[in-house]
Amino acid sequence: MTYPNYFESFDYAQMRRDFPLGADFSDDFAKRSRDEIRAHQDRLFRRCVQRAWEIPFYQRLWGEQGLTPHDVQGLDDIEKLPIFGKSDLMKSLADHPPYGDYHGFDKWDIEQRPVTVIHTTSGTTGRPQVVLFSPKSREVQALLVARIWRMQGLRSTDVIHSVYGHGMINGGHFVREAALHYTNSLFLSAGTGKETRSVTQIELMRDLKVTVIVGFVDYIRQLSETAREMGLEPGRDLPIRAIFGHVGRESRSALSRAWGGAEIFDWYGVADTGPIAAEGPDRDGMYVMEDAQYLELIDESTGRAVNGEEAGDMVVTSLYRDDVYPLIRFNTHDLSAWKSGTSSLGFQLQRTVGVLGRSDNMVKLRGINVYPLALAAILNERSEFAGEYICRARRDASGRDNLCVIIETRGGAHQDDEVARGFANLLSRRVGVEIEVELVAPGATAVLTQIESRQKPIRLIDERPKASA
Repeated sequence: MTYPNYFESFDYAQMRRDFPLGADFSDDFAKRSRDEIRAHQDRLFRRCVQRAWEIPFYQRLWGEQGLTPHDVQGLDDIEKLPIFGKSDLMKSLADHPPYGDYHGFDKWDIEQRPVTVIHTTSGTTGRPQVVLFSPKSREVQALLVARIWRMQGLRSTDVIHSVYGHGMINGGHFVREAALHYTNSLFLSAGTGKETRSVTQIELMRDLKVTVIVGFVDYIRQLSETAREMGLEPGRDLPIRAIFGHVGRESRSALSRAWGGAEIFDWYGVADTGPIAAEGPDRDGMYVMEDAQYLELIDESTGRAVNGEEAGDMVVTSLYRDDVYPLIRFNTHDLSAWKSGTSSLGFQLQRTVGVLGRSDNMVKLRGINVYPLALAAILNERSEFAGEYICRARRDASGRDNLCVIIETRGGAHQDDEVARGFANLLSRRVGVEIEVELVAPGATAVLTQIESRQKPIRLIDERPKASA
């Protein structure tokens, strides 16, 4: 019997034409007119919708809205389609174990089922979710990562050190594929601190002359402290010249100083979609990878597109997912806003301002929305901040919600009441509502944030009773 083969299961040459790399992207596609970009997106979108109509999940989701295949003829009709999110996928998994019914496996006999890569999400917002990839979608994701790194200045001479996690989560695996398939830089797949001890990671960086670090900046920042505890000075003993990571609202100047003046570049994506947007060499907003992703910013309360520079949920349609697991109007629940103005690079791509927080990881205090992820940029304004924190939400006997931010501080500052008042005043002034603080020594929040073992540290512990309680 002949089985499907990864390398022969899709048209690789056509994939490279649809999703260019290097100068083919930055000097051609990124500078095309908005009409040309829209036409490319429309062609791929139609292909995705056609495939989705064959899949039970979308038949149910769209059928419940009274839609038929005739109703959606192209991108101009995309707003007719309902937005869905992780809760819908988790329900599919519960109702149709073990893989759900959003992948479309039922189209093929089991012997001829396409080669499929299976991972799960990290479980940052709850139980991990199954994520499936065809060979084509796998390669497109890897290509997009490499494209972003190359756009941000990756060189053939670089030695890349990755702190993305492995196991069932996708991060460490697909960035390794990005480096191996679409660059010729050397790549060290170190993983999280649980996979390779922090001290060992620093020794690897020193001995193998690492020049670029990739991953989530929370742990990258912590590694700089580990280096100094070992008597090594980043920039001098560790020649890191660039960090390609997920910066969000973190202070890039503080991260750069921590690594001896390394250049910092941000990019954004989630497990289901792969890379969505990234900074270019101009560091002037996050360019959307519009050949592969169609991005909408939506007011979750109304389901409509936000106006101007208002913040909205990033709702993504992955234009390359037209076989296993199409993804059409998926709500990431990460908040962003459009960036106006023109690109100094001549790019015609839409830009966002980056991740502002999460709409589903928010605490409302006295009418004010507080986003735990967004507090990092505020805390960095004080020199005592050691870089780590976690928020704890509670409800008192009177029904009043309160938020306490547990903050790691340097140099014994956690014992200084005046410093505590300074942090509390800063947060209250900048956020617009009273927020409690608790100062602790460096490393004291590690058990709560799980920074050594998770790609994305926990930033909120919500101890308030659930709505159903």
